[in-house]
Amino acid sequence: MNTERAAGQTPDNALDRFHGVIPAGGTGTRLWPLSRAAAPKFLHDLTGSGSTLIRATYDRLRPLCDGRTMVVTGIVHRRAVLEQLPEIDDMNLVLESEPKDSGAAIGLAAAILHQRDPSIIMGSFAADQVIAPVDVFQDAVREAIHTAARGYIVTIGIKPTHASTGFGYIRAGESLAAEGAPSARAVIEFVEKPSQEVADGYIESGNYSWNAGMFVAPVDLMLKHLSANEPALYAGLMEIAEAWDTPQRVKVARRVWPTLPKIAIDYAVAEPAAAAGDVAMIPGVFNWDDVGDFAAIGRLNPAEENSELTVMGEGARVFSENASGIVVSDTKRVIALIGIDDVVIVDTPDALLVTTKEHAQEVKKAVERLRASGDTDVL
Repeated sequence: MNTERAAGQTPDNALDRFHGVIPAGGTGTRLWPLSRAAAPKFLHDLTGSGSTLIRATYDRLRPLCDGRTMVVTGIVHRRAVLEQLPEIDDMNLVLESEPKDSGAAIGLAAAILHQRDPSIIMGSFAADQVIAPVDVFQDAVREAIHTAARGYIVTIGIKPTHASTGFGYIRAGESLAAEGAPSARAVIEFVEKPSQEVADGYIESGNYSWNAGMFVAPVDLMLKHLSANEPALYAGLMEIAEAWDTPQRVKVARRVWPTLPKIAIDYAVAEPAAAAGDVAMIPGVFNWDDVGDFAAIGRLNPAEENSELTVMGEGARVFSENASGIVVSDTKRVIALIGIDDVVIVDTPDALLVTTKEHAQEVKKAVERLRASGDTDVL
């Protein structure tokens, strides 16, 4: 057993050892045609705040890690990410030549940080989530850091607002009575996306939280579980990490990265670590949204007073009469809606989407059909 955990003590400098990691991947296919492969959703302002999702993520973490932040993203997004985050230096911008899922992305960040200092505590937070109030989120992360310093991989579980079948769940156990983290609880297991009946039971029990993919952990513990469960992935990531801060970085990364297996961090680390008793959870009592579809954008951007229609887009030209829903316009075309409810319209120069909020989750099917038919110029 970890001696810090056994003694119930938290090292005084735990917060000083914290480094933020922002995985910025995926294309957000349910938000097509607004979100594209070259301009995924984390590069957009989807809340009307004036800040893109990745910028907001960085700003939430900045008071916690004082600029000690690493971003993992696709090589094609390098310029756009640096425009959003000019503070990120070259050594802390990890570029993937091809997508390899979260196991490789988060694992490489852990390996590079471990190479620099094995005592680092990392916190991984996706670039495309909307969170408020920020101070409540930051308090939860501080509790997670204190808990991680005792020898745990810590996840922040989101308090469910309804019995969703679209999220994985975390089953919490007993309180850990951790110093500096009064709400910390042991994690019994991670559960896959459930059926509606099962999800209803989870909510009634009060012991389940949504899994938002937030992880705070000592890098050495993260790599210990990665090595045990995915040795080939671990070996490749360590090879890249050893060369990262040397002139051999690009050469080694180009050779090794394409050979790495694809696996989610949940399967590679979180689930087996939970089975070993090494995972804890901090309840997240803040508002959280993964902006999974256009219905979510409608929730995050309420219609103006005396209107049931949310309109987004600089200079959008929309006329409505007895209409409700959301319109996102990236053109100067006039859009007129008359007598239509819960509509979703997304107008871009080369693609137009028309659906309803009820069917917003199915937008990805259009992307799949377009890709299959070879119409990749609009993806």
